[in-house]
Amino acid sequence: MSGTSLDGLDIAYCQIHHAGTRTELELKHFLTIPYDEHFKNAIRKIFAKRQIDLQDLCTLNPYIGLKHGEMILEALKQWGLTKQDVDLIASHGQTIFHAPKKQHQLPGLPNSTLQIGDGDHIAVTTGITTLSDFRQKHIASGGEGAPLAVYGDYYLFSKKGEHRILLNMGGIANFTYLSDDQNPQSIFTTDTGPGNTLIDAYMRRYFHLPFDENGAAAAKGTVNEKLLEILKSHSFFNSSFPKTTGPEVFNLDYVSDAISKSGISNLTRNDVIATLTQFSATTIVDAILKIKPDGKNLKLYASGGGAHNVVLMRTIKELLPESQVLPLDSLGVPGDAKEAVLFAVLANEAIAGTELLNPHANLGIPNVSMGKISFPN
Repeated sequence: MSGTSLDGLDIAYCQIHHAGTRTELELKHFLTIPYDEHFKNAIRKIFAKRQIDLQDLCTLNPYIGLKHGEMILEALKQWGLTKQDVDLIASHGQTIFHAPKKQHQLPGLPNSTLQIGDGDHIAVTTGITTLSDFRQKHIASGGEGAPLAVYGDYYLFSKKGEHRILLNMGGIANFTYLSDDQNPQSIFTTDTGPGNTLIDAYMRRYFHLPFDENGAAAAKGTVNEKLLEILKSHSFFNSSFPKTTGPEVFNLDYVSDAISKSGISNLTRNDVIATLTQFSATTIVDAILKIKPDGKNLKLYASGGGAHNVVLMRTIKELLPESQVLPLDSLGVPGDAKEAVLFAVLANEAIAGTELLNPHANLGIPNVSMGKISFPN
């Protein structure tokens, strides 16, 4: 799995028994292989941009597949494994652009998303059968292509008698709601808005750092309430669930426009980071409270890069005083590994699954298997 933060490739080695609600998964190994700056910059040239050089897109699709294949082989070597120890690779690919209808508003055109990193190149490079390009089937069947976490979240983490929110704070934050009766009809999943994407982009531009480690920069600043309200005024936050978004909407231009509209001239850079962190926290909590207004009898399990941001996590806890806010690790899966693990579950469902979630179609959760198969020969 490689997310919009572009920090590296998360690789999880999982052993899975059964499928569907009987799924049993053991995470044997996990690591993240960081992307070097050359690789990151090559992706950033086309990432979340309306206008690009098509030659860059065309060449990066196989190149990312080759590089991901090489990284997988390196991980296997570190773990003392060979390709014979792996039945399947599940590859998410690298998201380049995400454009649901609610966002592009182009008459007659469908929801759309694009992930590159060709599965055939991964399969040939590694010699291992590969499933990839999961999101297209989701869209073809009526979804927006995201979030896909709901399928694995339900199979792995639902629990009788406990209302759970599984919150992932990557570049974009999303959560899955699992009701205490384990009824698949009650499953709910949605993006909430920015997780780390604005914080990371601002840190790169003005602090020359990849992210705000432990929320240190935010801790030195003061939240500006006027700027916060302008940031929260985007129509996305008032649109109905489920919904998806991306850096195509929430980027540094969005921040600059908000600062300009505020008319505030004495903001320090730490104040901006503090406000962006508060922006992520409040929009996450606002979305959660739309489902569970009192926040009572709710356990929230956090994962993703944002779970390491002390200020972000503290703010979420303060805004949800009636809820328990815990790391996903307490459920037996490291938070940093969760997204990669969930794609292993999707691949397992495509190959071995016999049951489907069968939720309400109007919740935007298509009742389908996902992933395209690439053979190594």
